[in-house]
Amino acid sequence: MTYSEDQYRMISELQHFIFCRRQWALIHLEQEWNENHLTAEGEVIHKNAHDEDFHEKRTDTLIIRGLRVASRELGVTGQCDVVEFVRCAEGEEGAVLHGHRGLWKVIPIEYKHGREKYDECDTAQLCCQAMCLEEMLACRIPAGFLYYHTTHRRVNIEFTVALRNLVKDTLLQIHQYARRGLVPHVKPGKFCKSCSLSSVCLPELQAKERVKEYYKDQLREEAT
Repeated sequence: MTYSEDQYRMISELQHFIFCRRQWALIHLEQEWNENHLTAEGEVIHKNAHDEDFHEKRTDTLIIRGLRVASRELGVTGQCDVVEFVRCAEGEEGAVLHGHRGLWKVIPIEYKHGREKYDECDTAQLCCQAMCLEEMLACRIPAGFLYYHTTHRRVNIEFTVALRNLVKDTLLQIHQYARRGLVPHVKPGKFCKSCSLSSVCLPELQAKERVKEYYKDQLREEAT
């Protein structure tokens, strides 16, 4: 299956959807957005990554910032913070770059606020960027890096079959929710405290509504 450009979703939606489906829908379907200190700091970090020189050439490395990518197979488009192209040694596989001799290893790097996370929000977003680059450059990208601003360190991320399947399955759900225009109810959790949309989402009210729906279902079953 392939998507037309008018069906494309943003790569950044992956992170929101995995973090919380309701947050994703409020942002990308209802166009709701509130700033807090976490979103503001994250915006500054990404702006700094994109505002540096667009191209940087070293001996055997080409660095491109703010590279636009897309995939017809996944139905997404977006922008990579940094992509490093490293010249391949003899016998290594890589991508062909227009205007540059030889083959080049492709290494996507995503800048993130804070520290490493225990969920797959960041890794899925980075993997999706790599899958777009693979489609565009007809190459295979085995791994990339997440750079966390708080710890100032790169974390190597391997693009496993399981992670690639997570990206595909999540994007399929995103496309389905988007076509239906559905804002889902979710179970509130600890993650609600760090969400900038808690005042819009009203997680406590969501919990009460879920309880009401439960009792309504119970009454329906007893009536039948």
